[in-house]
Amino acid sequence: MKEKIIAKATDLFLRLGFKSITMDDIAGEMCISKKTIYKYFCNKEVLIDETVTNVHKQVHETIQKIASQGLNAIEENFTVRRMFKDMFNSTDTSPIYQLKKHYPEIYENVMSKQLEECNWFFHQNIEKGIAQDLYRSDVNVETYAKFYYILIFSINENTVLEKESQELEFQALEYHTRALATPKGITELEKQLQLYKSS
Repeated sequence: MKEKIIAKATDLFLRLGFKSITMDDIAGEMCISKKTIYKYFCNKEVLIDETVTNVHKQVHETIQKIASQGLNAIEENFTVRRMFKDMFNSTDTSPIYQLKKHYPEIYENVMSKQLEECNWFFHQNIEKGIAQDLYRSDVNVETYAKFYYILIFSINENTVLEKESQELEFQALEYHTRALATPKGITELEKQLQLYKSS
């Protein structure tokens, strides 16, 4: 039952917002009593924390799976971007923006984990791209990884609408890739841009 509550809460929170959804809403959607929810979660903040942890785990597992598929570095980044687009497609307001505004402690907790894992992914992606001659070999991997995740997190933290956030993140990915790319990388980037826009 606990897993079912988390699954339903995740769907409602992401679609309609962390602030607007109440425990009554979740109970009503599941046709259970609010008392049943409180048996597993002492308050809404604890439920949100577990929900966000669950989403974070799903995102991390999916990114790891994508990273192990043997894609080239640029294709890998665009595949991750599609994953985020699909995952949050039905969301109106950016979940990260909502968390930061209404539940700052939960936000800080999840962001510290997210930062560490994104840092790992961006580092390995840049190193892979250099090895594949898609990215320039003279780049400072640490600096470029840091530039990119600061840019992505800044977009998420400060953009209210999820659709706008996704569009800005797509543009940030193109910007990041062009800054790193060799001529071979630019050719691959143009190919991925066309595929992404047609999907």
